[in-house]
Amino acid sequence: MFSASYSDRPSLERASFKALLSSALLISLTQALSPATSFAAEGTQMPVSAQVEAFWHAADDAARGEAGQALLATAAPARSVFRELAGGRLHRSDVPTGVVLGSRVSESGLTLRYAFIVPQTYDASRRYPVEFLLHGGVGRPAWGEGEEFWRGGYESLASEDRITVVPAAWRDAVWWQEEQARNLPAILRELKRDYNVDDNRVTLTGVSDGGTGAYFFAFKQPTPWAAFLPYIGNAAVLRNPQSGGGYRLYFENLRDKPLYIVNGENDPLYPASSIQPFVDVLEEAKVSYQFTVIENGGHNLNWMREYAERIEYFKRAYPRDALPDVLQWVADRTDVYNRNHWLIIDERTGFGRPAVITATREQNRFTVDTSGVDSFTLLLSPSEIDFETPITVVVNGEEKVSKRVDESLATLLKWAARDMDRLMLFTAELTVDIVE
Repeated sequence: MFSASYSDRPSLERASFKALLSSALLISLTQALSPATSFAAEGTQMPVSAQVEAFWHAADDAARGEAGQALLATAAPARSVFRELAGGRLHRSDVPTGVVLGSRVSESGLTLRYAFIVPQTYDASRRYPVEFLLHGGVGRPAWGEGEEFWRGGYESLASEDRITVVPAAWRDAVWWQEEQARNLPAILRELKRDYNVDDNRVTLTGVSDGGTGAYFFAFKQPTPWAAFLPYIGNAAVLRNPQSGGGYRLYFENLRDKPLYIVNGENDPLYPASSIQPFVDVLEEAKVSYQFTVIENGGHNLNWMREYAERIEYFKRAYPRDALPDVLQWVADRTDVYNRNHWLIIDERTGFGRPAVITATREQNRFTVDTSGVDSFTLLLSPSEIDFETPITVVVNGEEKVSKRVDESLATLLKWAARDMDRLMLFTAELTVDIVE
């Protein structure tokens, strides 16, 4: 066996519901709030800390919406609730271990099953890394009740040092379609409700078709993930309309998260030689990656035991930067796949052109370069922004914004509900219209 590793970039580590409350509801609730400073709603003695815990532990989106309404009714300062949310406990203390089966019903009515493989030694007092593992063979029929979709080699990849998540996919719900694009983040939110998760150490690994799925999320939806590990997959599948893809691939979207790619030299489906042109483009685009070729390797995981130590080292070396100073994104849609952490493309110019944006944050100053973008939104966190001083936004060399921005409890709760992430909480949104 031999491996080749390429990476010009330093480590990415840095020092430093459906909408759960609809916009209309948030507006009406916010307008109804008085400027009172009481931290408890009238007629109740429940402190804000207890309401935050109810919010984090809500059984479903509807319950979380009710908890959010109760928090809004306290009229507590956004910053106070921010501190409670950031320091609050998402997880429960008494939870099952081993193989924990679950399911959720999608908006289209599909039952999407998943399995949490939880260490028998799970300790609720410590935060656990999480690995999502996407299986192969998605052209199969729907999984029947009782079928053990998490086996077949995937269970063997579990570890006592992390929580492993194995979702199910089939020909009606392949990894690179919108059904799963909504499903995987929802499963992650379910996991965080019950288990103590290290928000910055959630990786996405895929095998065969699952490897192609890992590429999909890297290109289209990177925000919750620390790194992507596509094994014996092929990103070119995403470009093929016959595979359910037909996507344009924007390599700029890969610059913020590292890739660990493995392909076999003699793989009859995706030999390493067929992946090399893709790897060459990664190099040109200055994407952080490692490419390992398994000498005489086929379409299997026979190499896994030998490479396990270096793979685990890779995961440890690249935690997620929840609030990076520089973000870039390219999008050809604004209804989905238009967000990267704190940067959202709201409207694009059109004419078939993709919207391209690069944003750099230096304290309260944002320098933004755009092409094909009519409007974008910056999500602002008190972890990075001084709300006592003005925020300046310079777009394509022209100052577009210079003003103070107020923090909002409604905004904080909206994004906390959507992300379920204590390290990525936003108390304000700043929308910038380029075309006025």
